[in-house]
Amino acid sequence: MPPESPAGRTLLLDGRQVVSLVELGEAIAAVEAVFRASGLGEVPPPAILAYAVRGGGFHVKAAALSSPTPRFTVKLNSNFPENGRRFGLPTIQGTIALFDGATGSPLAIMDSIEITILRTAAATAVAAKWLAREDADTITICGCGAQAGAQLAAVAAVRPIRRAFLYDIDRRRAERLADEVRSPSLEALPARDLGAALEESEVCVTCTPSTEPFLQIGDVVPGAFVAAVGTDNEEKQELDPRLLASSTVVVDHLEQCAAIGELHHALEAGLMTREDVHAELAEVVCGARPGRRFTDEIIVFDSTGTALQDAALSGLVYERAVERGVGTGFDFARPSPVTTAMDRDSGAGRP
Repeated sequence: MPPESPAGRTLLLDGRQVVSLVELGEAIAAVEAVFRASGLGEVPPPAILAYAVRGGGFHVKAAALSSPTPRFTVKLNSNFPENGRRFGLPTIQGTIALFDGATGSPLAIMDSIEITILRTAAATAVAAKWLAREDADTITICGCGAQAGAQLAAVAAVRPIRRAFLYDIDRRRAERLADEVRSPSLEALPARDLGAALEESEVCVTCTPSTEPFLQIGDVVPGAFVAAVGTDNEEKQELDPRLLASSTVVVDHLEQCAAIGELHHALEAGLMTREDVHAELAEVVCGARPGRRFTDEIIVFDSTGTALQDAALSGLVYERAVERGVGTGFDFARPSPVTTAMDRDSGAGRP
């Protein structure tokens, strides 16, 4: 039985605490396990709600897991692309609320950003494990923001990456990231020419806020694995739809990708149908559909991020926090004697 917070108190966890509680390897294993469970039909599908406002938007992602104990997770993130330039704030901000799935009691409220970064990178690692060539040793990362370092580390955890080309429209960001990740076992190079970098790469990860495609059909080499991560909204577009139409496409969640992923644009252009999608990643992980079938196959992984990934990691973070005594406990909603009596007498409990 997983540990629970003392006296039913809700834990408050900030981003630094979240980072300290889960390692990348654990995150990859947890995300792979939830994909497998989803493919086997052991968990209900996740839900999403998007709400656009001037200058940005909000999205809510929710999911329930029943094992090892019932839990319900809701993530509320904001996405305001001009935050950095205008206010010096992160583009994405948000929180995750974790509930006991049997009683509805709030177990924890935690910063969502580090979990979002970690679970997104972990999903790419799972996809690369099943879809990238086993001998892939060179990667190009497009976009050197907050997600880039985690993406590189995640792919390197499952494939023998020895060289990384780092590309960003702001070359200084690529240079900073190269300095941060370079090591005796990893050659990290800021890329001036994206096309030249891609010619030498078996793996490409795009993690930019682009709304216009910059990765074209002829840019990737035979046998390449492309993970399109990008930003969560229907305007995001990093890949030419013709690249998807000419490749094997694997999605993290079909309906979600059809609404806000790279697949959305290929469908809208009439170049693909839902039936043209090879598989959801969950189907590949559980063995229902094949992964890579031949060496020269170009595979695109359309990653929009699902609440099941958030649920897997937030539950793990919570359990670690309880075990290690991390976080601030508070009484989120202590019922009064009057409220308790009213609930008992009237059968209250309706929202």
